[in-house]
Amino acid sequence: MQTGEAMSQYSTGGYGSYYRPGLFGGFRFFPPVIKWLLISNVSLWLLIDVFLSLFSFEGFRVGGAGGFLTRYLALWPVGYGFWPWQLLTYLFLHGGLWHLLFNMLALWMFGLELEHAWGSRRFLWYYLVCGIGAGMANLSVTALLGQAAPTVGASGAVFGVLTAFGMLFPDRPIYLYFLLPVKAKYFIAAYIALELFYGVTGTTDGIAHFAHLGGAAVGFVYTLSIRGTIPVAAWMDRFRGRRVSATVAGRYRVDGEVRDAKFYDIHSGKSVPGDREVSQEVVDAILDKIGSTGYQSLSEEEKRILNEASKKIH
Repeated sequence: MQTGEAMSQYSTGGYGSYYRPGLFGGFRFFPPVIKWLLISNVSLWLLIDVFLSLFSFEGFRVGGAGGFLTRYLALWPVGYGFWPWQLLTYLFLHGGLWHLLFNMLALWMFGLELEHAWGSRRFLWYYLVCGIGAGMANLSVTALLGQAAPTVGASGAVFGVLTAFGMLFPDRPIYLYFLLPVKAKYFIAAYIALELFYGVTGTTDGIAHFAHLGGAAVGFVYTLSIRGTIPVAAWMDRFRGRRVSATVAGRYRVDGEVRDAKFYDIHSGKSVPGDREVSQEVVDAILDKIGSTGYQSLSEEEKRILNEASKKIH
């Protein structure tokens, strides 16, 4: 990896600093998590709804709507065949080709930039948490209404992705029918409002509107925690009995004691005085970490090294 190319991949947007590789400098239109989510969803639909729907076992269809696999992998209401694993497996089943294509297109369009901004690991956790949260919201509503129909599809997780995109890139234009530009924050807010209206009025029955809303709500809270608006990390530290305050002017506080901050070599773990020459291998390791887990995962020392390397280039 060349330093000049690598540093051009580091940019600043409305959500602070984030990793956004240039079009010809490493930006992947199918980053790892997006790619495998697309492959797994499409493959399972072809396997279960197309191929296995041709077979039956003891009088029951194996695949397809109402099939044996749907009975155990779709999300069923509590008391009507619910199993805990269904909170995950229902995300990979779909009710038809158009249902699948719409969800996968939305996942790719809005998740692409999120995975590059956050890193693959964080994006995967976000997607799964939103999907599970959507499923739990749907279970609560179906229990209240006494509904017995199963739920399938990645729509709840995709609504979480939409919500995060609208929060991180609120002024990004979305072109309705490829003609009319609408800012992401207005488009997504209107979409969620429509889902709420449909859910309350029962319009377009057969669509799990409250699963969509649940995914959006979980995504909203999760994104606030990632941005630090909700101090989840501080709460976790407090829960563990560890009191840590933010670094201020090269000093930090741990358990009431103020100590001088030191710089550490990220490979040897040994403290080093002041500024120093940083090898290309160290910079490459930091850039690889950004690509894997996002800029926010860097330590203060790694951010300092990256900043110094950027100054030398420019």
